[in-house]
Amino acid sequence: MKKSKTAKGFTLIELMIVVAIIGILAAIAIPQFANLVSKSQEGRTKANLGTIRSALSIYYGDTEGWYPTAGAASLSSLSLGGRYLQAVPNSDLPKTTNNAGHASIATEVNAASDTGGWFYDNTQGGTTWGRVLVNCTHNDLRSQFWSSY
Repeated sequence: MKKSKTAKGFTLIELMIVVAIIGILAAIAIPQFANLVSKSQEGRTKANLGTIRSALSIYYGDTEGWYPTAGAASLSSLSLGGRYLQAVPNSDLPKTTNNAGHASIATEVNAASDTGGWFYDNTQGGTTWGRVLVNCTHNDLRSQFWSSY
């Protein structure tokens, strides 16, 4: 009488091949995921910039042609009483090779630098009066200057 021997389980070679394939897939997927996080942070910053610009436009219309000019806190005047904004949104810049990475900053500066936050020109009567930009001198992930938004 012949005994039939059935193989159960996997061989060591088969397991090593599966582990190698999983390692290759992980090596491809993890950098792509990090890139998606950076893109989402940039997208959020661009959306927040649009929100501030919209609030400034409404303020400009309500005040019959005047932008906020209350010194360094002029953007924060948009959130007083919650009429235009509940709060000045943050400028969330991703940590990429293009940027050392700035944390969520809602500050306002009067001279363009690379410290994060918002650059708001509150110089009354100037040609760029009321202009709001992301306060960065480096490029975004698409190699465009932040000041072009």
